[in-house]
Amino acid sequence: MTSGADLFVVCKQCGSEVSPYITECPYCGHRLRRRAPKLPRAGEPAKAPRARRRLPRMLVPSPLRSGRRARGRTGIGGGRARSERPYATIALVFAGCAAWIAWHAKPIIYVEMAIKGPLHGHWWKLLTSQFAYANGLYAFVTLLTVGIFGWLLERRHGAAVVLALFLGAGAIGGLLATAVYPLPIVDGGNAGALALLSAWASADLISARSGVPYEGDLLGTAAIASLLIVMPWAQGEGSWLAGVAGGAVGLLFGLGLHRVREAEL
Repeated sequence: MTSGADLFVVCKQCGSEVSPYITECPYCGHRLRRRAPKLPRAGEPAKAPRARRRLPRMLVPSPLRSGRRARGRTGIGGGRARSERPYATIALVFAGCAAWIAWHAKPIIYVEMAIKGPLHGHWWKLLTSQFAYANGLYAFVTLLTVGIFGWLLERRHGAAVVLALFLGAGAIGGLLATAVYPLPIVDGGNAGALALLSAWASADLISARSGVPYEGDLLGTAAIASLLIVMPWAQGEGSWLAGVAGGAVGLLFGLGLHRVREAEL
C-alpha cells in the first residue's frame, strides 16, 4: 500500500503538505517547480518525491511558525510570504466598515467621500470614494472579495503591492468614469476588489493556457468578478465602468508580476 508520505510533497516555505503534481503551493504561493511532473502510466509504480511525515495542517498557518516564515522575505517576484498577517488587507476591510458606520451616524460624511457628479477639484474623492458604500449588500460582497483575494495576494507579494494595486486601480476607474459620464456616480471599492481578483487569477490563467495544472478555481473567480461588475448597475450605485477598468489594471499588473517571478526563478 502506498504510504501517506508518497502522496504529498512538503512546501519548503510554509511546510504544508501539497500534491506532488502542482507547480505552486496553494497556501503561500511558493513556486515548487517550473513544470508539473508527468503522471505515471497505467501499470507503472507511482514515483513521488520523498517527503517527511507531518501532521495535517489547517489553511491558516500555525502562529508558532509565522515568525520564522516572516524572516525569509524576498523581492516582489519571490514566492515567500511577506508578513505573518495580512495587515494591508485587514486595513482596507476595516476602513470600508468604519466608513459605513461613520456615514450612518453622520450622513454628510458619505457626500464628502463619494463621487456624485464632476470632481470640481475634489481630487481626494478618487481615493475616499473607494470606502463609501450606500448599500449593505454591495458593501458585503465587495469587502468579502477584498478580504479573500487581498489576503491571497498579500501572502505572495506583500502589503505594498496590495495597497498600491487597490488604491491605484480604484483611482483609475474613478477617473475613467468621470471622463465618460457628465454626472458620474462612483462609490465603493468594486474597482479595487476586481483589481486584486484579476491580479491573483492571472497566474492561473497563464497556467491554464499553457496546459499546466493549477489549484485555483477560475469558474468561481469569474462568477465573483461578474457579480462585482453587475452589482453597481443592479443596485443603482457605483460604476460598472470603474469596475471593468480596475479589473483590467489588475490583470495587467498580475501578468507583470508573473513575468518578474519567472525571471527570478
